[in-house]
Amino acid sequence: MPDDRSRVDGARVLADLNALRGIGAYKTGVHKPTFSEPHMRSLEWLAEKLPEAGLTATIDGIGNVLGTSAKSGVKLLAGSHLESQNYAGWLDGPLGVVYALEAARVINSDPSAKGAVEVAAWCDEEGHFGHFLGSRSYVGGVTDADIDAARDRRSGRTMRDALRDVGLAGRPRATAERGRHIGYLEAHIEQGETLVGGGLAIGVVTSIVGIWQYQISFTGEQNHAGTTRMGVRKDAGVALARFCVAIDDRFPGLCGPRTVWTTGRITLDPGAPSIIPGRAEMLFQIRDDDPGVIDRLEGLLQSMAAEVTAQGRCSVELERLRTGAPAMMDGVFQQTIEAASASFAGGKSIRMPSGAGHDAQILATIMPAGMLFVPSIGGISHHWSENTDDADIVTGAEVFVETCRRLLAG
Repeated sequence: MPDDRSRVDGARVLADLNALRGIGAYKTGVHKPTFSEPHMRSLEWLAEKLPEAGLTATIDGIGNVLGTSAKSGVKLLAGSHLESQNYAGWLDGPLGVVYALEAARVINSDPSAKGAVEVAAWCDEEGHFGHFLGSRSYVGGVTDADIDAARDRRSGRTMRDALRDVGLAGRPRATAERGRHIGYLEAHIEQGETLVGGGLAIGVVTSIVGIWQYQISFTGEQNHAGTTRMGVRKDAGVALARFCVAIDDRFPGLCGPRTVWTTGRITLDPGAPSIIPGRAEMLFQIRDDDPGVIDRLEGLLQSMAAEVTAQGRCSVELERLRTGAPAMMDGVFQQTIEAASASFAGGKSIRMPSGAGHDAQILATIMPAGMLFVPSIGGISHHWSENTDDADIVTGAEVFVETCRRLLAG
């Protein structure tokens, strides 16, 4: 059963989350694209709250909010992000930020606690301008040229223009002080059904999957849709469609137990109803935490492309656009989350990989990192109907704070 050491104020956690939910509200979710007015208001809300936890707040030159402590002793970094996908859920990101804020309030003011919790809200985890730009900047992985090249994926607005428009141009970008933190801890909704389906309270993340993305292009022969006989057509759109079906038929023989793959976008050129497509493209993504599995599947894609090209009607080209190596979560962090779950969640925890990317995978490149999940009702995420029971949110906060306390105590 929970003991007095937690001192988590569940009502305060829920009030904070609902305050953020009210900024940029959309139906039961939120709409907070990176550097939008609701996103900036959310950053300012956090900056105003951080002094309650004994932290000095800074919004840096890429939009990260950092709360730092002058307290002596060991320090643990914790957080997540505050922007959202378009018209999406209210917990994806803010849950981890509010848990970190609550941990800092509870621990930093406790004279018996060792060390301090520092808080971060990383900018653009959701990828409106790029991939994990805020956390990558913090670990030294973003250059000025990267910022110059970054553009909003919908509007085309440059990141430089966005930073100027929201008043962040010219500010320095914060970078990690190596050795300052014993590690990084993040909490998130599961975005799946493992916990809710198993009656579990906490997911102890073992790894965060790597993401490999490809552009697969098909070149045939554009021609008139009414006058070209079916037997002589070189239809790039049909070749693409058959390739998609072949992937679903052949990948299961080589994939791992949790491999997933998705064709996220298909385009046909010229895309007119009376013209046979002479070119077609698909964006294809594979996720797994085992690079060996990815290697096998990429090899299969290359073989399949060669097979189609050899048939003579359409040629296929495969280009890898993105490679994201999987990140393993620290073993001590996993054990500590499990121990905290035994005290505050009745031991209803399970070790599991994350099928989605998170800032923790970026922080893991320079320090030990860990993640915990709380249940998602119906497994729904990236949609405004995303939700988690209040009781599960509070339990997660208790486990998170206890995990922070134990990690700082060593």
